[in-house]
Amino acid sequence: MQTAFLRWPRVAATWVLVAALAACGGGDGEDPGPEQPVVPVNPAGAGQLQSATLLGSIAATDIAQALQAQDSRIPDLVPRYDVLAYRLEYTTSDVNGQPIRASGLVGVPAKAAGAASPVLSYQHGTIFRDSEAPSNNAVASEVALVMASVGYIVLAPDYVGYGASKGAPHPYLLSGPSAAAVVDFLTAAQTWRRQQGVADNGQLFMTGYSEGGYVTLAAHRALQWGNSPHLQNLRQVVVGAGPYNVQATMDGLVDVVRQENKVVGALINPGFLRHLGGSAQREVRRALLKALLPNDADVVIDATFIDNFLSDDVPNLNRLSNVHQWRPTLPVRFYHGKDDRTVPYASAASTVQAMQAQGAGDLVSLNDCPATPAGHLECVPSFLDFMLRQLGAQAQGL
Repeated sequence: MQTAFLRWPRVAATWVLVAALAACGGGDGEDPGPEQPVVPVNPAGAGQLQSATLLGSIAATDIAQALQAQDSRIPDLVPRYDVLAYRLEYTTSDVNGQPIRASGLVGVPAKAAGAASPVLSYQHGTIFRDSEAPSNNAVASEVALVMASVGYIVLAPDYVGYGASKGAPHPYLLSGPSAAAVVDFLTAAQTWRRQQGVADNGQLFMTGYSEGGYVTLAAHRALQWGNSPHLQNLRQVVVGAGPYNVQATMDGLVDVVRQENKVVGALINPGFLRHLGGSAQREVRRALLKALLPNDADVVIDATFIDNFLSDDVPNLNRLSNVHQWRPTLPVRFYHGKDDRTVPYASAASTVQAMQAQGAGDLVSLNDCPATPAGHLECVPSFLDFMLRQLGAQAQGL
């Protein structure tokens, strides 16, 4: 299979050179010869492709078997293709806006030579161990590769702080660097596809759950506000249980802290956080981080969003973290469970309300998880089923 894939013909970029003589309308009638394709350009700086490594081939039968595992949260589906997994390394930005080498996973369905596929940008949920990052976990049960077995070319960035950038602080709930990791990966992966002749059909979809939903929405906003060339290919965005409204999310996390640590919880009241003494603020900060990070975490989380919350710094929460107050120009389907205690339902509800208030109308909608209880993890299977149905209604070439 790998050999057949490598024999795929290299495709030309969409633009072609036109003979200068013909453009001027003059000349002696000589045949200018065949048009020459423009060689794909690897941009310098953000989005630059640094390397590509074949990780292996995963058989559709192995993926089908993984889906039958007792602990699988992926809904029943029938893998149609074997998948080739690649790790790409590329340039993006860290929490301080400085260039950093990051990585991500690309899953390519092994279709017939020249067959084009839609592209799916999949953003993973919160993980606390580097081994769980997509490009470190190219196994049959990895969601990105399962989606590729359906027929999508799947791009799954590791995010800064994982994979090639392990050790750097992960910009948790910071919209700028979160979006950059996705947008720059789109660019690097496009360069790689054109170099290798991996055909896409011009359709781009984006999806993610939990932190992945947040990162997806941040990236969508960045594409739109930056008038990115990738935006012309974007067809639909489907996100689930994301902390788009960070204030509402932190209020929910504080409720958890209050239940587990009544002394610390009693110190946290709206409008009172900025008046806490230094030692009290540090104790609250530790309690919030403990509620977020398990004991065996091996990644570093940048806690800027917590510091802004504890300081009641609403302007900086809006500027650096929140991604709910803007108007998308493409369909965005939200999905959330009303019993979610990890990311409260209010995050999605307030986001849809804010977007509609800015004129988004029917372009945005909130779909409720039907699970009982409709908690954060309990809604993962139904979200994946919902997402596949939403995208499948528009995707071509699956």
